[in-house]
Amino acid sequence: MNEVDALDLTRDAIWTVIVASGPSIGAAMAVGIVIALVQALTQIQEVTLTFVPKILAIFIVTLITAPFMGAVIWSFAANAYARIEHGF
Repeated sequence: MNEVDALDLTRDAIWTVIVASGPSIGAAMAVGIVIALVQALTQIQEVTLTFVPKILAIFIVTLITAPFMGAVIWSFAANAYARIEHGF
């Protein structure tokens, strides 16, 4: 394995993490923005108010997109193992 192969594998791993975690992070950001807007409009400044809705949103989105996340991770693993099998 040379430097190019190592960097290519590292880039693929980082991209896999970004793509697989994207839906959950997007849901958490959307819920956070909505809760922040509600807090700003009602002037309720409770710090712990955002935790439960975010956790529920992340859990629901993870349940819905679990097959997609698994497919992305499986694809990366299969690609990495194929590279090892063929000697990069």
